[in-house]
Amino acid sequence: MKRVTIYEVAKEAGVSLATVSRVINGSHLVKEETRTKVQQAIEALGYRPNAIAQGLALAKTTTIALVVPDASFTYIGQVINGLIDVAKIYRYNVVLHTTSEGLSEMNEIIENILSSHVDGVIIYNDRFVHDELATLRKYAIPIVIIGNRINEENIGSVFVDISNAIYELVKSYLDKGVQDIAILEDRKHRRSIEKLILGAKAAFKEKGKDFNKLIEISSEYRTSYAFLSNYFKEHKADKLLICYRDSHALAALNAAQENGLRVPDDLEIVCLLDTKYNIMVRPMLSCFAIPSYDLGAVAMRLMTKMLSSDSSFEKEIELSYLYTPRQSTK
Repeated sequence: MKRVTIYEVAKEAGVSLATVSRVINGSHLVKEETRTKVQQAIEALGYRPNAIAQGLALAKTTTIALVVPDASFTYIGQVINGLIDVAKIYRYNVVLHTTSEGLSEMNEIIENILSSHVDGVIIYNDRFVHDELATLRKYAIPIVIIGNRINEENIGSVFVDISNAIYELVKSYLDKGVQDIAILEDRKHRRSIEKLILGAKAAFKEKGKDFNKLIEISSEYRTSYAFLSNYFKEHKADKLLICYRDSHALAALNAAQENGLRVPDDLEIVCLLDTKYNIMVRPMLSCFAIPSYDLGAVAMRLMTKMLSSDSSFEKEIELSYLYTPRQSTK
């Protein structure tokens, strides 16, 4: 049986989440009429207000919630390692919340966060959007976003400007007269792909041209490798293919070579995120060295500052990247 959430109670009663939480906590700030509506909704839906009421306690717990996507690939692991190392220095505990495509509901994750008595939330996740952030902000929880620049009250951000990284890469190819440039879709990281496209469009616009080559992976394929194996059979290869993560870049490399394409002579491949796997293949993959460990470490340090009484710190912290050409590019 599906567990009823506080969101459903709020919707049923026609009130805000904050109002439901006040009723659960026995606050005297709620009108009797509104309190009755909320209580009736709780009874009708069979909601058990156990965790939320506790999670709204004001006591400091020295616990931070970390929300990340599927932690199965190396890059996310390095972010987590950096964050935990700094958390240990400042004696904070970290509660990990992971999300996977089609498995985790954002509403349930938020409810779990509120229930775990955390002092702050650090988010590295493409699927968390402004609606979810607005919900957390209602509870005055400090938030640090990794990977996206956000300028809002009570929210800090640590990021790398990947749009500019791709802008510089694409511009260098356009300057050499190479225009056949494509970006491979990544359904698990849609917002990051949007940033790559933004950078490519900016470079093309400077040349008075339009960028419109996003290779979309058909939903009928379970893997990028299966899709690309067929794609290279039916389409002429571009001169440069940009992939977001290593698994897609490796899939492109193998599929291209199996279809008789020579890398980098016929097709150049660049992977945005550098991992140890990029140098284990031949040709080795060109990529961007992005300080994943530092992203986690700096995010945790920023959180400790936000939780302190000191307000004299920068809430938006940009880290640098370094393009690392290898054998998959000329």
